[in-house]
Amino acid sequence: MTPIHSIFLKSLDALLRGFIKTGSLTVIDADGRRRLYGDGGEPRSVMRIHDPRLYAGLAFNPDLAAGEAYMDGTLTFEEGGVRGFLEVVYMNAAHLRANPLRKALREPARLLRRLHQHNTIVRARKNVAHHYDLSNDFFKLFLDDELNYSCAYFATRGESLEEAQKAKLRHVAAKLRIEPGMRVLDIGCGWGAMAIYLAQHLDAEVVGVTLSDEQQKYAAERAAALGLANKVEIRLADYRAVAERFDRIVSIGMFEHVGVPYYDEFFAKISDLLEDNGVALVHSIGRRGVPDTTGPWIRKYIFPGGYSPSLSEALAAIERRGLWACDIEILRLHYAETLKEWSRRFQANRARARAMFDERFCRMWEFFLITSELAFRHGGHMVFQVQLAKAVDAAPYVRDYIGAAETALRRMEEEAEQSYLPRRARRRSSDSAGQ
Repeated sequence: MTPIHSIFLKSLDALLRGFIKTGSLTVIDADGRRRLYGDGGEPRSVMRIHDPRLYAGLAFNPDLAAGEAYMDGTLTFEEGGVRGFLEVVYMNAAHLRANPLRKALREPARLLRRLHQHNTIVRARKNVAHHYDLSNDFFKLFLDDELNYSCAYFATRGESLEEAQKAKLRHVAAKLRIEPGMRVLDIGCGWGAMAIYLAQHLDAEVVGVTLSDEQQKYAAERAAALGLANKVEIRLADYRAVAERFDRIVSIGMFEHVGVPYYDEFFAKISDLLEDNGVALVHSIGRRGVPDTTGPWIRKYIFPGGYSPSLSEALAAIERRGLWACDIEILRLHYAETLKEWSRRFQANRARARAMFDERFCRMWEFFLITSELAFRHGGHMVFQVQLAKAVDAAPYVRDYIGAAETALRRMEEEAEQSYLPRRARRRSSDSAGQ
């Protein structure tokens, strides 16, 4: 071992001794020596460092270095796998945040936050393409049947992912209080699940906007296949380019990509596009506590320009734009359960993902899904839904209408499914007769 590597290994040892208090982390260095950190209990992880050059990165920038090293194969796990390692990390995260050196290193990141989230229209398009245009077939490996790529709503613990995602659409639709013929804008419409749901069950006319070529094509084709082309329009456009007025506006899982410098512009646009008696709903990942920064590994490899806001940041911008926050709901562990199921499905289809990309890509997504789940389970992340209006009386005075609307929507879904089954049977019979 070179003298410089020895110095960095000692720095890593000091960091881990102050960091790992709960559970057990055994580190095998590049020379085969073992060091044990923690109280010896659960969770447990044994990790091996294969390259001594990794000591410096793990000691001074562990958020980035650990993920990159796992992707590259220079950091492997002999017990507990990457999940066990990340569980140890998240169970002890408060000790790492309290480390004086880590505090000092976070300050420059906070100062650069506005630069990291400089999401002009051109840059926003590039950021979206980086993640969402990977391949529709790839996302089908782990998402539900309708490709909902946001937090599901687990009304009961025994629900399937498909049931929980449908419950999320129902829950959001209930808060929007849509009447037949209303015009709805879906900002960041993804693969079209919300837009199609509102057109199918509430007879709404929906305009969805996305910056993803893959999503726009898929959502438009799916709407047409369901006979909804006259009710659902999917545009490849930035929300800032929309000029019409709408009775309702919904945005699910898009606010995380707006960027803190653009929060006022985002809510001003909602105000401009919303009819005077209209209602909007923003569903977004958030964080408990004070504003912070996006981790460097997530920012570099997964969501460039992305950020999970504190509720105070969103509400301050809402207040500055003169909108009413009529209803606020915090979903805490729902996304943890969603991500756990996504991770299970990804692992079941890992060979297919490897065939599409490569092993390094699979390790990156494995790391992403697990670390994201644990951020919601142990790291203070959550999801908030904020219902907005321009008029004080645009939404009901009390919340009991939400449950009543969900019950009515569930009945509509069941009736639509019953009417669909005979049509599907007739098509199959016709297809058989023609063979």
